[in-house]
Amino acid sequence: MQELSAGEPRAVARENARRKAVAVDAALVLGVDTDVALDGAVLGKPRDARAAEDFIGRLAGRTHEVVGGIALARHGELVSEAVEVTEVRFRDLSAAEVRAYVGLGEWRDRAGGYAIQGRGAALVRSISGDYLNVVGLPLARLLDLLPEGGLQAIWY
Repeated sequence: MQELSAGEPRAVARENARRKAVAVDAALVLGVDTDVALDGAVLGKPRDARAAEDFIGRLAGRTHEVVGGIALARHGELVSEAVEVTEVRFRDLSAAEVRAYVGLGEWRDRAGGYAIQGRGAALVRSISGDYLNVVGLPLARLLDLLPEGGLQAIWY
């Protein structure tokens, strides 16, 4: 399955989540996609440390969106889908701070090149919205999509 990497950020996250969910033939499948959007463009996963430095440097001192797409499917058929958006404001960062963070290696396989649940938390000034969406799973939105009794199924 090929993921989209460019386009309107909400549409990209929704479509990637949908593709993941319908690709599996099972009773209930969750597909999730998390993207970082800056100035209306998707920042994907950096390919190397240089790209990670570029991403973090561009995010420094600015507000960006973390867009989480989620989709539920049954036996390859879409049941429901949603998009969650969280605004994240980064602290102002010096070039040395950006290099030091990237040197930790936490950027690997991370949308936007950072992990808020790790040392990347120190990059963040504030968030507006669902923290778990930034981590990678907008749990409150997912619970809204679950069939009746779905919440209880998670507890047992």
